[in-house]
Amino acid sequence: MGCAMPRVRVSFRAMAAEHEIVVDHDDERGAREAIDAAIADVRRIEAKFSRYRDDSVTGAIARAAGGAPVAIDDETAALLAYAATCHALSEGAFDATSGVLRRAWDFRAQPPRLPDRSAIAALLPLVDWTAVERTPTTVRLPRPGMQLDFGGIGKEYAADRAAGLIAARGVRHALVNLGGDMRAIGGQADGTPWRIGIRHPRPGPDRPAAIAWVELADAALATSGDYERCFEIDGVRYSHILDARTGWPVRHWQSVSVLAPLAVVAGSCATIAMLLCERAPAFLAGQAVAWLGVDGAGVLRGTLAP
Repeated sequence: MGCAMPRVRVSFRAMAAEHEIVVDHDDERGAREAIDAAIADVRRIEAKFSRYRDDSVTGAIARAAGGAPVAIDDETAALLAYAATCHALSEGAFDATSGVLRRAWDFRAQPPRLPDRSAIAALLPLVDWTAVERTPTTVRLPRPGMQLDFGGIGKEYAADRAAGLIAARGVRHALVNLGGDMRAIGGQADGTPWRIGIRHPRPGPDRPAAIAWVELADAALATSGDYERCFEIDGVRYSHILDARTGWPVRHWQSVSVLAPLAVVAGSCATIAMLLCERAPAFLAGQAVAWLGVDGAGVLRGTLAP
C-alpha cells in the first residue's frame, strides 16, 4: 500500500551503534528539522552519560568516588531513580554500578579468554547499588573505583526522548530505531502499523532472519540477547549480560523481546528478564507487558510467540 505522505529516512551513528529515524510527514522540511532535533538530543544524552567520556556526568561521578557528593540535575536524578527501580525489580541482578565488571570481561579479545575468578571477585565489592548515596540534587559513590553505567536504560531513554521531540513538532507518524530499540509515534501514514521483525538470535542459512513480526503503533519494542557482544569457549557462550550479584554472564535465554508503551520500559524489562532466567515469565506477567523469548533450546515462548 502506498504512503500518502512523503517519507524521510535518516541513518546516523551514536552510542557505538547504528540508528535510523523514519518520518511520514506532509512537510519534508519540517520532517528533517524534527529528525535533526532528535539526533542532536541523542548525541547530547551520549555526551552527558557515556561512561567512556571523561567529560560526562558519569565520568565526574566516578572520579569523585570515595570523596564528596556530586551535584546532579533533574534528568540525572530521574535516571538514577529508574535505575533503583530496576535494581529492586531484578532482585539485585540489574545494578547500575556493575560497569566495573568490564575491567575483567573483554568481549573483543582475540582469541577470546575467560577472566580469572579472582579478578571478578576483586571487583564485586565495587558492585553495590545499595551503597549509592542519593538525594534529589546529589549522588555519591562511597568507595574509590566505583562507577555508574546506564546501560540497559540510557539508549532506551534516548529513544523515548527522540520520539517526544519529533511528536512535539507536529509529526504523527514516525519510527525511532536506536540500535534495535524501537519507539513508534502512531503508525505509518497509510494507516497501517509499523511492522518490525525480531531478529533470530542464532541466524544461519537454514533459519529465517526474523523469528517473528510485531506490529507497532504508539508503542515501543526492545530486545536483549546473548549475541551482540559474546564469545564461545569449549562450546559455551559467554555474553555481555552479566549478573551483578555473581559477575558472570547469564545463560538461560538466547533473547527476550518486550513490547511496552515506552522504550525505557521495554528495554529494562527485556534485560531484567534475561537476568532473571527461569523466573522471567512470572516477572514479565507482573509487569503486564507482551514478550517473546527464545530459550536455550531455541524454543519460542511468551505472549508474542507465533
